[in-house]
Amino acid sequence: MRGAPKDPWGRFWAGMVGLAVVIAAGTFGYYRLGLTVGEALYQTVITITTVGYDEIGTVTDSYRVFTVLLILFGVGTALYILTVLIESLFEGRLDVEIRRRRMQKQIDRLSDHVVLCGFGQVGRAIHRELAAAGRTLVVVDRRDLDDAELPHTVIGEATDDSVLESAGLERASTLVLALDSDIDNLYIALTARSMRPSLFIVARSNEFSAEPKLRQAGVDRVVNTHEIGGARMAALVLEPNVADFLGVTMHAGQLSVRLAETAVTAEGPLAGRSLAECGISESTGATILAVRRGGSFVTDPPDDFVLAAADMLIALGTKGQLADLNASAAA
Repeated sequence: MRGAPKDPWGRFWAGMVGLAVVIAAGTFGYYRLGLTVGEALYQTVITITTVGYDEIGTVTDSYRVFTVLLILFGVGTALYILTVLIESLFEGRLDVEIRRRRMQKQIDRLSDHVVLCGFGQVGRAIHRELAAAGRTLVVVDRRDLDDAELPHTVIGEATDDSVLESAGLERASTLVLALDSDIDNLYIALTARSMRPSLFIVARSNEFSAEPKLRQAGVDRVVNTHEIGGARMAALVLEPNVADFLGVTMHAGQLSVRLAETAVTAEGPLAGRSLAECGISESTGATILAVRRGGSFVTDPPDDFVLAAADMLIALGTKGQLADLNASAAA
């Protein structure tokens, strides 16, 4: 394939096979010239390695010609193997270093991106959904993630401050902690909150006892993956069609309608006005299902419900209707 990366280790083993063929051919040739198998193998090895020992057996013209050809092929093969070995050991590392430096320069230019710590099963699912929604992510993991779908990665322990700085945490909008260890997630949350007091942090928890500690550390949202998975399975038992519908509406592109949130800002035209005065349904076609105010939701808000700055509208509509809602809220 044009532009495909070279495989120096594959060429190294091909060279070793070639060397084995040369040794076998040399042994057979000297055997035909009158040496025993052991003497033929010995003469072949000292000839290829050019150590300079005396020849074994009667040296005839045919003997000399064969020895010259064996030296040319044997030494050439040995030099090829040595060249490929050096390339395998050093060029691969150089290519990786150059690729890492180029990627780091790209990360240094990012802003308002999502820093995702941990790329296990949970991290992969998070990355898949956010990437599908058009968000830019920087993945932090201790493993070298050689994946074409990951244009921005940082290798290292996310608990290290310098690793978070390399991921552009100072310029990020969101930090997602998807590590398997609650202790690591807690430690990173404390570090990130001290670095960025205004950063929005979402963390995974495996134990119920870790949730209050994560919130005290400054995590804005805590998700217990086991609890969410259990609740989802229970919903599929009780109301399978409703659960399926709610699930697919959260995945862009699977249905014509979806759920989304819109912020009410102090500078926008919605704050201080009732839903009836805003006329959201009439002007955009989107349906307001709930309003989040503080830490609670007002479901099915009445027409005389007055919106306030920092409220969050939970709306159902098509992509175009939700875009119109966002535009009207920011107008």
